[in-house]
Order: sequence, then C-alpha cells, then structure tokens
Amino acid sequence: MNGKPAGGLFISFEGIDGSGKSTQARLLAEALGKAGYETILTREPGGSVGAEQIRSLVLEGDPDRWSAETEILLFTAARRDHLEKTIQPALRAGKIVICDRFADSTRMYQGISRGDLRTVVDDLHSLMIGREPDVTFIVDMDPAIGLARAKARQTSEERFEDFGNDFQVKMRAGFLALAEEFSERCIVIDGARDLGEVNQDILSKTQEILA
Repeated sequence: MNGKPAGGLFISFEGIDGSGKSTQARLLAEALGKAGYETILTREPGGSVGAEQIRSLVLEGDPDRWSAETEILLFTAARRDHLEKTIQPALRAGKIVICDRFADSTRMYQGISRGDLRTVVDDLHSLMIGREPDVTFIVDMDPAIGLARAKARQTSEERFEDFGNDFQVKMRAGFLALAEEFSERCIVIDGARDLGEVNQDILSKTQEILA
C-alpha cells in the first residue's frame, strides 16, 4: 500500500445479522494497522460514550419495545454523537475509520424493513449527519445461515434477530438493492466463503483504493 489518504478515509461494513461483517471489519483494521496506517475501528450504534448508552436502549429488550419512528430518532441521535466525538476527529487527523454499520443499516432496518419510512431516514440523515462513508463493503450471506450464526452468539443484543428469518430475507434484498442505488461507494462481498478468503478479497479492494 502507498501513502496515507489525505483527510482520512471512511469505510463502513454492512450486511444482515450473522453475515460476518464485524469480524471482517476487525480483520481489515488489523491488516491496515500492521501496514502502518493509523486506523480506528468503531461500531454503530455506539462508538462514543453517549452512543454506547443509546445502543443498550435499541438492541436489548422485547422486539416491539420501540416503534420504527422512535428507533430512527434514537439511531440518528447516537450517530450524531458518534460523528462528532469519534469519526470526524479521526478523519481530520488523516486516519482510516472502519465502522461496523452506519446509516445504511438505519435505511434498511427502520426505513424499509420495519415500515415505509425510508424518506424519513434520508431526510433526518441529510439534516443531522450530512455525510456517507467513502467506501461501504456489504457482506452478503444466506439469511438462514446468517440468522443461525447470530443466534449462536447468545448475547443480550438479540432484539433484531428475534424478528426471525423473514425479516432477514427482506433485509438481504434491501442491502443488495442499496448496493445498486449507491454503486459509487458500495462493494458487495460474498460472505459465504472461507473467512480468510473473504478477508483477502476485502483487503485487496482496499489496497486498490489506497494506492
């Protein structure tokens, strides 16, 4: 890899629950760090003190705990704090920010899969966030396999997994449609392959961007 991106580089990872995107985000951060890049690995919801507090509100509890409208407001509030406290300072310092989920997840989970609220999500995003990642890797995975993986984690943050397989099928279709809509920044990655093979594919594409 050559040099450091001027003004930093913002990379997000998206995909259905259990797709392996979190693991791939971590592996990319580790590889870039070893190559000499200043890299920040973060996540959504979360990534700052305030956003992590909101994370527990939206990812734990009964599946029907919040309406889709309330979730949009909570996720946007968390994202704004994350942007102010973590993402923007790192990018200004010329670092590479690797984020496990960003606005695309809200577009899918709340904007489409839980109600026809995509316009609301986009309007709030434009008003309060105002930027997209430079690159988005969408890790594609069979919904049944992804859901089984997600449930096997046995964490307290299973609220969205509890919506079931039909929800995940809808989400996968939504992410693939999103990749076409934002084709200038979205790269679809086949997540059904060996872990190392997926990692190498993502690393190779990142090297091309950084070259």
